[in-house]
Amino acid sequence: MRGASAEAVAGLHDRLGQVATPSTALGQDLFGVAGVLRSEPALRRLATDVSTDSAAKSGLVRSIFEGKIDGVALDLVADAVARRWTATRDLADALEQLGVVTVVRSAGSTPAEGSRLSDELFGIGQTINDNPELRSALGDPARSGDDKRALLRSLLEGKVLPESLVLAEQALSGAYRTVGLAIADYQKIAASVHEESVARVRVAQELSTADRDRLQRALTRQYGREVHLDVLVDPSLLGGMRIEIGDDVIDGTVVARIDEARRKLAG
Repeated sequence: MRGASAEAVAGLHDRLGQVATPSTALGQDLFGVAGVLRSEPALRRLATDVSTDSAAKSGLVRSIFEGKIDGVALDLVADAVARRWTATRDLADALEQLGVVTVVRSAGSTPAEGSRLSDELFGIGQTINDNPELRSALGDPARSGDDKRALLRSLLEGKVLPESLVLAEQALSGAYRTVGLAIADYQKIAASVHEESVARVRVAQELSTADRDRLQRALTRQYGREVHLDVLVDPSLLGGMRIEIGDDVIDGTVVARIDEARRKLAG
């Protein structure tokens, strides 16, 4: 987000930071309001209309959602609509992002708790991406949202943290092009909450625990913050590894070296 929306999001994150005990229920309330805004264009336009008095907009959303969501959530939503937004969809996107942060924080604040949540989100995303039938079922517009959520629960309930399941179900909301993209973005948000970066590491064969630890320490030193590793095994690489952190790519795979040699010979 840019401009006014970026300033609004920063302010809302500061406001959320003042909530002493964020809960999964609070996050789900924020998800719910985001969903209503996306499904009701008239309300969305009014809530982001710069020509409408901020107090009037806050009063309107209070009258609509009071008694339906928690008081803390209601205060956050009222604060959100009082701010300026660059695009009408930015308000709903910001509330969803706040909801993700809230759910992540409710899972615990220790590095181990954050790492488990991030690992589970990565695993859920990979399971969906690697299973065409599951991916198709979750993306099928003919299936109801309840049906898709029931399918996810049948696969994940009791096997992952409750917070991971809540985020996986929220990924079905349709705010992203695919469920996999939603979960990948949620994982990045989870990492940022714990002041980490996410490194996607592709290797030809599984890394040993010692090798993972050495790589994680090296990347943490290089980037000056904790780095969480998502390791993907891809035998087609033949050897070496490819590391992606944000916009940075470090490609030391055998395939990359062969391609480079071919380019030099051709040139």
